[in-house]
Amino acid sequence: MKVLVFVKATPNSEQGIPAPTEQLQKMFADMGKFNEKLVKAGIMKEADGLKPSSFGKRLIYGDAGFTAVVDGPFAETKELVAGYWIWEVKSVEEAVKWAKLCPNPMPGEQGVIEIRPVYSMEEFDELATPEIRERNDRLDKEMARQKRTGAKPKAKAAGKKQGKKRAKARARK
Repeated sequence: MKVLVFVKATPNSEQGIPAPTEQLQKMFADMGKFNEKLVKAGIMKEADGLKPSSFGKRLIYGDAGFTAVVDGPFAETKELVAGYWIWEVKSVEEAVKWAKLCPNPMPGEQGVIEIRPVYSMEEFDELATPEIRERNDRLDKEMARQKRTGAKPKAKAAGKKQGKKRAKARARK
């Protein structure tokens, strides 16, 4: 079972990279040891820290589709994420056991970790048509190929592709 493990943001983490302190250096050393244990156990598949929400954007959608882009920072710090892991575990309970071994990710503050199971395609069997399954299989294979070979994606960037489509449409008018 795949789970996404969030490290929740704090007002301090939203300030950006803090000045080095002994407490922070210890947290990085302890977190490094914890991550080594996760990797050796075959649990951790990916992990990263996120820049503060002031660097982010939110895209808003309604029934008619895309409606707006909102620039960060975002107000409710307690709802923000400062980092994440992707873990492969047998159960949520196993993820909780591992998370309890984690050092406080926010030294000097109350750190919060949230664990969220990821849906598998099998859970959507009632909804997935053969075409949807075939597309997902094809995309999984392409992502694995890109990861394995370090190859660049075959498709052009969305903005460039959309721009060319618009230009062709205008030319036809």
